[in-house]
Amino acid sequence: MQPQEQINALRDKLNLWSHQYYDMDAPTVSDYDYDMALRELEQLEAAHPELITPDSPTQRVGGHALDAFTQLRHEVPLQSLQDVFAPEELSSFVQRVSQSVANPRWVFEPKVDGLSVALEYVDGVFVRGATRGDGQVGEDVTENLKTVRSIPLKIENAPHRLIVRGECYMARSVFEKLNAVREAAGKPLMANPRNAAAGSLRQLDPKIAAKRRLDCVIFNIQLTDGETFGTDSASLDYLSSLGFPVIDHPVFDTLEAVSHAISDLGEHRERYPFDIDGAVVKLDSLSAREMLGATAKFPRWAVAWKYPPEQKESVITDIVVQVGRTGVLTPKAVIAPVRLAGTTVTNATLHNQDFITEKDIRIGDTVLVQKAGEIIPQVVSVNLSRRPEGTKPYLLPRRCPVCGAEVVRDEDGAAYRCTGVECPAQLVRTITHFASREAMDIEGLGPAIIEQLVSEGLISTPAGLYTLDWAKVSGLDGLGEKSAENLRRSVETSKGRGLTRLLTAFGIRQVGTSAARSLARRFPTLDALMEADEETLTTIEDIGGITAKSLIDWFAAPQSRHLIEALRSAGVSFDSQEQPVGALLAGKTVVLTGTLSRYTRSEAKALLEGQGAKVSGSVSKKTSFVVAGEAAGSKLTKANELGIPVLSEDDLAGILDGTRDIP
Repeated sequence: MQPQEQINALRDKLNLWSHQYYDMDAPTVSDYDYDMALRELEQLEAAHPELITPDSPTQRVGGHALDAFTQLRHEVPLQSLQDVFAPEELSSFVQRVSQSVANPRWVFEPKVDGLSVALEYVDGVFVRGATRGDGQVGEDVTENLKTVRSIPLKIENAPHRLIVRGECYMARSVFEKLNAVREAAGKPLMANPRNAAAGSLRQLDPKIAAKRRLDCVIFNIQLTDGETFGTDSASLDYLSSLGFPVIDHPVFDTLEAVSHAISDLGEHRERYPFDIDGAVVKLDSLSAREMLGATAKFPRWAVAWKYPPEQKESVITDIVVQVGRTGVLTPKAVIAPVRLAGTTVTNATLHNQDFITEKDIRIGDTVLVQKAGEIIPQVVSVNLSRRPEGTKPYLLPRRCPVCGAEVVRDEDGAAYRCTGVECPAQLVRTITHFASREAMDIEGLGPAIIEQLVSEGLISTPAGLYTLDWAKVSGLDGLGEKSAENLRRSVETSKGRGLTRLLTAFGIRQVGTSAARSLARRFPTLDALMEADEETLTTIEDIGGITAKSLIDWFAAPQSRHLIEALRSAGVSFDSQEQPVGALLAGKTVVLTGTLSRYTRSEAKALLEGQGAKVSGSVSKKTSFVVAGEAAGSKLTKANELGIPVLSEDDLAGILDGTRDIP
């Protein structure tokens, strides 16, 4: 490959990774992999300077201001630091500075893995805050920064104007709790504390940002029209005296002392509540800094030492499988204890069956382990030369280790999932979905109460909602007799919701509200549906082969049968409340557009669906007719282009009351 092709490929890859990391808060590679690719690009561009372009990742700070926030130009640019990865690179930096600065002293700081921000104060009052963005322009996130408790909103004895730079972060303990809540709700887990912090600071609603409990440490004065300082360490001590949370900043005289501090920090980084992705080494003298200046991207008086992912060998003594609240089976390797990134590791994630198969991981193997993103231990590779005789390839169980139900693989992913509707491991999420608004719509029954019901042993299946001991329920935290009685009435009312909602509540794979309604239109009762074969099911609108098989498999499962009979005994209605196929608008596809005055959009949709019509969001050749209100736009235009009948609200009313023909 020619140098230009190599450079273009690296730039494209780095720009994509940078966008995922800085702008989407969803990294797909480790910091180390990014740094190594950037280093390769720097070396290629150094060898071919004529190929350097202004938009190269080597020439700019990662990230840019998002359109969702007001852009704010930094009065003093927020530069990034040149990375160093080896002792000789650090030594070269120190020697280079020492040639221009006599007896330099070095400020040493842990490099917090968070989101860099600038905070502006006028007469001691916090007035504005922004993210780094591209170093020149950031996002105005003032309101969200006001929710960060460690950022003072007012400081005493401050200069008229002061701008400081800091790093917002999410403490590891907060991150772990946040992910636990997200897992319970069935939401995707945050990748790491850094991205959780960045995503929290970019919330459009400050109330959400406040709930994330971010923190901040300050590490630089960007601008001040008051005090003057000779050294960086003195300026940080001054900020500390004003009440700012200032980063640790010991000062050293020699390269040996700095090297020792780097080693010590790498071994004991767990003493900090935040993640650390390196160490900052910067010249203490501010006048010397001014003399040395900066490149277009980096100051010449500071570097960032980047720790490579620490890797060590260990032996897999067992593989255990955990079942999450969404039913996904997650394999975990139990390994001989090994110390990594300052903590003792006794297990490592194996992700899924594909990961295990690709690396051919077996019980008894000697494996190389590292912490992904300094958080989650994972297996990097297998040392095949040390594999014991007699080991066998590992396969995930085909039955759930918690409840014994069949395990199936997702059609669109690598996850293996328990199909048990009464599986204890996913009980909270199962009941939460069962009671949700689109399902049985049990008002007042939220995740917190469901957690209590399960933890107190008052319920073990969704059907248990209908046989609760309400005297005990009234004694739960946050309830009482009145709240318990209101909840009892809501549970009782839900018995009559009908077949569509019941099918939705079951949470059968591939069966959402739309498919559930189609089934309820075809079958008058749940029992009739259960007798249908796959061929019959696939003749129904919205029901394909995969959905049909999913239905048949679900109804055949012992746990499903048990749940159905328990619901029947409790008096839950299995009858359909939908208009059967053959209703007034059966087989018709209708599109609503414009502002309706006679009906609300939801009322019109309900009336149409009640008569068997399918309400679509877009116009196509399959559209039967369009109902257009005022200010109808592109949908009306397309309907006219395709020659599709366009009706008014009065026309629709006429169809529904039988005074107008159906087009």
